[in-house]
Order: sequence, then C-alpha cells, then structure tokens
Amino acid sequence: MELNILTLCYLIGSITFIIGLKMLSHPASARKGNLVAAAGMAIAIAGTIFLYKDEAGNGLHNYGWIFGGIAIGTIVGWMAAKKVKMTAMPEMVSLFNGMGGACAALISIVEFNHLVHGYTVETGAAFFASLNGTTLLIIMLGLIIGSVSFAGSIIAWGKLNGKIKDFSFNGQHIFNIVLLLLIVSLAIYIVVFSPAQTILFFYVVFLLSLIYGVLFVFPIGGADMPVVISLLNSFTGVAAACGGFLYDNKVMLTGGILVGAAGTLLTILMCKAMNRSLKNVLIGSFGGNKAVATGAAKEQGLYKEITLSDSAVLMAYANKIMIVPGYGLAVAQAQHICHELEKLLAEKGVEVKYAIHPVAGRMPGHMNVLLAEADVNYEKLLEMEQANDEFSTTDVVLVLGANDVVNPAAKKDPASPIYGMPILDVELAKTCIVNKRSMKPGYAGIENDLFFQPKTSMLFGDAKKVLQDLVAEIKSL
Repeated sequence: MELNILTLCYLIGSITFIIGLKMLSHPASARKGNLVAAAGMAIAIAGTIFLYKDEAGNGLHNYGWIFGGIAIGTIVGWMAAKKVKMTAMPEMVSLFNGMGGACAALISIVEFNHLVHGYTVETGAAFFASLNGTTLLIIMLGLIIGSVSFAGSIIAWGKLNGKIKDFSFNGQHIFNIVLLLLIVSLAIYIVVFSPAQTILFFYVVFLLSLIYGVLFVFPIGGADMPVVISLLNSFTGVAAACGGFLYDNKVMLTGGILVGAAGTLLTILMCKAMNRSLKNVLIGSFGGNKAVATGAAKEQGLYKEITLSDSAVLMAYANKIMIVPGYGLAVAQAQHICHELEKLLAEKGVEVKYAIHPVAGRMPGHMNVLLAEADVNYEKLLEMEQANDEFSTTDVVLVLGANDVVNPAAKKDPASPIYGMPILDVELAKTCIVNKRSMKPGYAGIENDLFFQPKTSMLFGDAKKVLQDLVAEIKSL
C-alpha cells in the first residue's frame, strides 16, 4: 500500500512538472506554473522521505541530517531569492544551476563508492569485471555532465558579477576538444573494460571534467552569456536524469528529462537568435575576445543629443511608441518608473508597447522578468518578430540601456563579430531616442552604428533619473 502511495506521489510530481513547464510558456501563467511544479516537488520529496522502502523493507533513517539539510537549503535559498537585485538575477540563476550540477556529480560519486565497497587490490580485476556495465555508464554520465555543469556555472557566475574576466590562450579550442575526447575515452574504457585501476581513472575523469567545465566557459564573453546559461541548465537536467536512472526514481527522471529537453531547445533558440553555432559553444569559441577586438576598431561619425524637454514633447504627441528595454534598465532598477511613463503616455492617447529581444539582458527572459516585476501588461510585450513588423509604423522608439540587440552592424557589417545576429529594427521608426549613461560600447564590447544615424538622438543619464524627469516633463505639458 505504501509503495502504491509513493508511486502516486511520483506520478503527481511528474504531472505537475509537465503542467508547470507548459504554464511557463506564457508570461501570464509563468508564476503560477512555478508554484504548481514546486508543489509537485514537495509532494515527491515528502513521499520519498516517509514512504520509501528498500528491498529489505527498510525505510530512510538519519532524519536529523535530512531535515537539517532541507532547512538550511530552504532558508539560504529563500533569503537569496528575496534579496537578489534584478541585475544580479542571471548570476544567481547560474549559481543555483551550478549547485544542481554539483548534486548530480556527488550522486555519481556516492553511488560509485557503493559499487566498489569492499574493493581490494588483490580482488580488483575480478571485482570490476563483475560490475554492472549499464549502472557504471549512468554513473559516468552523471559524473561528467554534472561536473562540467557545476564548474562551468561557477565560472559563469563569476563572469556575470565581474569577479572573473574572460580568458583564452592560443590553441584553446583544440585543447578543449582533446580534453573532451580524453574524458569520453577514459569513461568508455572504464565502462567497457572495468580495469583494476577503475577507482583511480574515475577520479581522474572527475578532475578532468571540472577542468573542462572551467575552460569551455572561460573564453565566452560579451552578449553570448545567455546561451551559455541555457546550455549549462540543460546539462544539469541531463545529469539529474542520470540520478533518476540510478535510483529508479520516476519523478527525478521526469524532472531531469524535462529540464534537459527544455534547456536544449532554449539553447538552440538562443543560438538562432544570436546567429551562432552550437558546436562553437561546446568547444569554447563562442563570442571570443579576438572577434570583439576586431569589431571595436571601426571609425564612426558624430552623434547628436536631445534634451529632456524635446524628448517629452516628441513622446507626448506621438501616436505610437515602442520601448526597448535592456540591461541598463535593470542596472538602474528603473522598471517601475518605466511602467509609470507608459501609463502616463497611455492616458494621453499614445499607444505604447515593448520590444523584447530574446537575448536582451544577461539571461534568457531577463527583460520579461524585469517588466513582470513592475506589473507591465503581458500583452504589451512583443517578441522580436512582432516588434520588427511594427517599427515602420512607430513614431518614437525609446531604447533604455539596450545596445547590441539594436546594432545595425549585425545586418550591414560583415566584419562585425555580431554580423548575422537578428536584431530589433529600431532604425525603421521615425525617431529613435537612445538612453545611455555614456558612449561606451555594450556588453559585446563593440561600437553601435545606430547611435550615429540621422534619426537617432542620444539622451544621456541614469535610466531611472531620466525616466523620472521625463514623467515630470510630460505631466507639465
């Protein structure tokens, strides 16, 4: 009876994961979908703790350690999520994702140690020859993928918060490929032949996987980080699925497969949005520094500035305005005042919408989360294809802290490192007002051709202060 109840708990958990993932596909239902999936996870965890029995009929013990770990993790996670700023959200996601990869790797290590319990040098060859090859294969997969995900996510976390700088060396791509092949070869050798040195080789694979995770993320920089975060997330899902196989745990398996599949699809979509090759991500040549340096040496003309009062007049008497949010909006914590500006313009009869680029910000969906925090109507958020269809009928585009995702060089300059990347066609609007703190290049480190076009005017200053002044100016008209 208890087994049937536990199976039911796992079934409920699996179903809620699928429902929650489906609800995440639309901003209006995303928050509720998150809660639904979390509730399913809570049911699965409680069922495992209180209802699980092994073949001998023994349940779990050491409840003090189990609930102590749950309590500490809950408190730390809750406090981190409550205190994190929107600008730091991508690095927190990377850190949490890295913890998931570490857990998957630790599961493989623990289960490997269970397999080799009682091993001696004298009986080593005979013992390893009798190991279950399938179990060993799953353990190796969980170890490699989880270790790469953990190490890569920690490097991504450090790069996003500025503690770690981009790093690369000559021949790094080839070195990464050789290192990956060595890891895979060693793993295959362990699974197929199970030599007496299996324990040594196992930990060598573990160490090399950590090194590979570090090296494959190190050279990645610029606007490419959202793709890396998505890819590492899919790695963690696959590693968790391996843990589900090891424990014959259906809900862990389902959750891992869903995360792995969703992360992989998102990675492919991100690569398409960046016009990059997934192969280059895997060998660590994504958005390399050399390409960025090449694109930064271009000569540009003069730009023109616009005053707050002129900007206010243009916007107050426009028929249609498109707002393009970027990382600068998140840095300034200006999403709420931006929503206030939108409502003020709507009261004056102006149609206001938001144009969202898939890789705006530092992680997939960063701008959607930012604007959702300010209660912006989801129907006003247009995806890139929809927005591009409407720019030609837009009177004013207000670019708030976005840079690379509106750079026309992606379409016109073959020498640019972002050439071929789909962008928001803000240059098609009648007037483009760009708010930036200065003329410094964006996250990709390259100059933006948009700033020097005749229809573009620069409005310098902190996004929050500029928007507050704009609201005040428009109210006075």
